Amino acid sequence: MTDSAQGRSPGRILLIEDDPVAAHFALHVLGKRGGFDVRHTPDPAVALRLAAAETWDLVLTDMELPGMTGRELRAALRKLAPALPVAVITAHDPSDAGPRALRDEADALLQKPVRPDQLVATVTSLVAKGRAARAAARQVVLAVGAHPHDIEIGAAGTLLNHRALGHEVSILTLTRGGRGGTAGTSSGESELAALTLGATLLLEDLLDAAFGEGDPAISAISRAVRAVRPAVVYTHSPHDAHRDHRNTHLAVMAACREVGHVYCFQSPSATVDFRPTRFMTIDDHLDRKLLAVSAFAAQQQVREYLAEDLVKSTARYWSRFADGRYAEPFEMIRESAAIAGQPADPVPGPAAGREDCYPGGRMFQALLRAEDGQSPPAGFAAEPANAA
Repeated sequence: MTDSAQGRSPGRILLIEDDPVAAHFALHVLGKRGGFDVRHTPDPAVALRLAAAETWDLVLTDMELPGMTGRELRAALRKLAPALPVAVITAHDPSDAGPRALRDEADALLQKPVRPDQLVATVTSLVAKGRAARAAARQVVLAVGAHPHDIEIGAAGTLLNHRALGHEVSILTLTRGGRGGTAGTSSGESELAALTLGATLLLEDLLDAAFGEGDPAISAISRAVRAVRPAVVYTHSPHDAHRDHRNTHLAVMAACREVGHVYCFQSPSATVDFRPTRFMTIDDHLDRKLLAVSAFAAQQQVREYLAEDLVKSTARYWSRFADGRYAEPFEMIRESAAIAGQPADPVPGPAAGREDCYPGGRMFQALLRAEDGQSPPAGFAAEPANAA
């Protein structure tokens, strides 16, 4: 669930409190008076599972919980959701060692008894702060492919990495397929694959194997760019034996002149001139990538490259340039200023201390790190100079 899905809700609060009286007070004040959507559990282990499975605007917790301290809970929450604000309520004197240490780690420290107006004001402020931080960090990603299944084969794992960080992902497919199934069948397969990736599907209806590098391809891509305003674009490589793939690349370059970050994925028809310099480790998302590709299983009779073992072995091969067991390769086309209306530098460099703000924030700086003699960050790597 995203903030937009919550509409104008004041916010979703995860309340962790083992004292029934204190829990009832917080539920009444925040739910009845503040209008917040509050979910209560006395068990910190259950709370961590809820934090991992759902989207929240704030965690409100007691300092002392069964089986876990407030500081331990705070540390675990930071790993699950780094941008999620945490407010701690304690009956201890704030000058004591425990509360004093937690004050530096929590977003707010409230001392019992808490006045209702103080509780509502603090929660309201932290919810607004958290939403603003998530909105500022959110990236918009567009992947452009010539045919159904092109993007899923070349970049599904990377798109899933984006989604795992809360970024908005859209997939633009220019044709509805020809060989291997009807247009209607391919459309349904594309919708299923996009759903698997958590992406928005934009489906055009250009003629397979018949569109050129100009219009209507450029116009179709331009419409998508205006609609989603991406900071990052993934598309076909120019080093590809398939004419549709080459024309898609050229059309993307014309339509995405103002997009700051453009990268090319590998297709099964890529030539030996495909020379990637960026590699995304996809170990955590390989199974879901394979599930997305399997949406096109009906086409395997004429497209053997859709076979699971081939997709998996390709990712295994490219992992020799990454830190994990499976990786996706990319050619870097552009890393520069973002489109108008978005930050000039959507991917702060290492010096800014924000290189994990989106997948490319680490992956696409790995080459620069290597050139400077630095080790690439975990999960991302740059190509050795003699790689083929």
